[in-house]
This record gives sequence, C-alpha cells and structure tokens, in this order.
Amino acid sequence: MAQPYRPGAADGISVVHEVVVHVVLADEPPVPLPAELRYDSTDPYAVCLSVGPAGSAGSAGSAGASSTGTVDWVFARSLLAEGLTRPAGVGDVLLVPRYRRRPPAVRVIVRSAAGAAALDLAASAVTAFLERTHMVVPPGTEGAHIDLERVVAELVAGSE
Repeated sequence: MAQPYRPGAADGISVVHEVVVHVVLADEPPVPLPAELRYDSTDPYAVCLSVGPAGSAGSAGSAGASSTGTVDWVFARSLLAEGLTRPAGVGDVLLVPRYRRRPPAVRVIVRSAAGAAALDLAASAVTAFLERTHMVVPPGTEGAHIDLERVVAELVAGSE
C-alpha cells in the first residue's frame, strides 16, 4: 500500500511504499513478509528495501539487522529500475525479472556474511514506487540533489 510523501532528514522528500515480499525457500511455499521500499531525496541515488515485522520497517541504519527485527538492504535506484526488465547487479544485491510468474515479479537476491535470501516483489509495486521516486528526483538529475557541504561535514566529523 502506498503512503504519502513524508519529509525526510535535512528537508528532503521521502517516498515510502509498503509491499509484501515473498521469501523463497527450497522445496517449500514462499513465505510472505511485510516490507517497505524507501527513497529519500537527500540520498538521491539509493533506495532501501526494509524487510521485517509490520510497523517496524525503517528502524535500521543502513544495511543489516536492527533491534526491531527488520533487515535493510540499501542499493542503487537505477539497479532496481534495471531489474524490472533484465537481470542486474553484482555482489551483494542481484535482481531478476520474473515475468513468466503471475503476477509478474522481481526477484531480489541479497547476500551477506550471514547468508543469502531470495525475495520476490510484485513488479507492479516496484514500478509504482519507482514512478513516485522519479516525480521527486527525475533520473539523471540526482547530482543536483546532493548537499555537498553536508556530505563533507559528515566525512570530516567521521574522521575525528
């Protein structure tokens, strides 16, 4: 279910789209779990897939498990868009369109030191989410939405 835009950090605009992911298990039916796709214009190149209990998604920092049981994967918005039409990604996040499945889906394969998971999301939900993010920051204009002064300040603060 789509949620209205919410202001993000540093006066950015956030897009939050509630979805259901189906965790694919070998020789068993897929297990549905609540999840959120999130986007914030202050980090215009990235999206976050947050999987976990209803009402607790979004509480983890970057990638990994949070204290509320959610797990976040942060990856490129362009990777999510590419994964709608063809296999995309290398490393920790891979996407594969699954249009022979009804309804069509996007399989997100995520890997970490703790293991790997295959998650199916409805292609229509991914498309709707990306359309909303494109209204906030059109593709190709991401660089104009980065606050370089803030980024430098965070880097300097982190090195002290």
